[in-house]
Amino acid sequence: MPSAMEGSEQGGGDILRYEETEDNNVSPTDLSELLKEGTKESHDRAENTQFVKDFLKGRIKKELFQLATVALYFTYSALEEEMDRNKDNPSFAALYFPVELHRREALAKDLKYFYGEDWKEKIQCSEATQHYVDRIHHVGQHEPELLVAHAYTRYMGDLSGGQVLKKVAQRALKLPSTEEGIQFYVFENVSNAQQFKQLYRARMNALDLDKNTKERIVEEANRAFRFNMQVFDELDKIGKSLPEAAQDGGFPVHDGKGDIRKCPYYADKLGPSCPYHTALGLARQPLVQLVVAACVAVVAGAAAWYLL
Repeated sequence: MPSAMEGSEQGGGDILRYEETEDNNVSPTDLSELLKEGTKESHDRAENTQFVKDFLKGRIKKELFQLATVALYFTYSALEEEMDRNKDNPSFAALYFPVELHRREALAKDLKYFYGEDWKEKIQCSEATQHYVDRIHHVGQHEPELLVAHAYTRYMGDLSGGQVLKKVAQRALKLPSTEEGIQFYVFENVSNAQQFKQLYRARMNALDLDKNTKERIVEEANRAFRFNMQVFDELDKIGKSLPEAAQDGGFPVHDGKGDIRKCPYYADKLGPSCPYHTALGLARQPLVQLVVAACVAVVAGAAAWYLL
């Protein structure tokens, strides 16, 4: 779900950073630069929410991922409704890319995969998401010049950091390689994400906006980040109430760092000693040989995750 936070699969804490290509033609007063500098603190806070940190480590329960997809569906439905409303507004028209960017239809496919044909009757907008949706509608109907802030914080991240989250979700939740359940992250009509982002930023910088309006857009972008963080916090609270076994019937993904005995699954469920080593100590007893084999598979899977 996190968006407007770009990066690569390498780089630790910077995994969700905006991916900016150096451009000698960019001015410090350009909207793209003002947004980049003006939202840095929000980036830091968003990437350090517990929900995002857990997601990046593959610690995402399927039920929670489904709820995050529901939140995205309502958010993008509101955003794209207002973008359609303002497609001819000079303050936004240049950034209207429905074929390339719109996500509502893709999210509907994901929800159908998770909830079935009657998915619309099974979902509802959460409190935090509703606040976000209400703000988007207000902006679109009363302050359309600020709509760029919401489009920026969503789509630019979807094209970068979102691609990292796609891989994490696919592996952690054992989703099909045919990309069911993660259609949200698939941009079939964007052949080169980096080039498209450069085009999008150039279009933003070409908007005829005065200094005051640009400052208001940066302020609105930070507001959008706050709404996202409120949704993250809401999901994190829900996640704490879900049983560990909800992780698609398998062991939670170990983060690949330090002693595997410190993995939350082993520490909380099986005590301080690693089940693999415990099984080895009892390996001569036939009844525990199956446990040994299972533990070996877990360790091998964790290693394979980080080698892929």
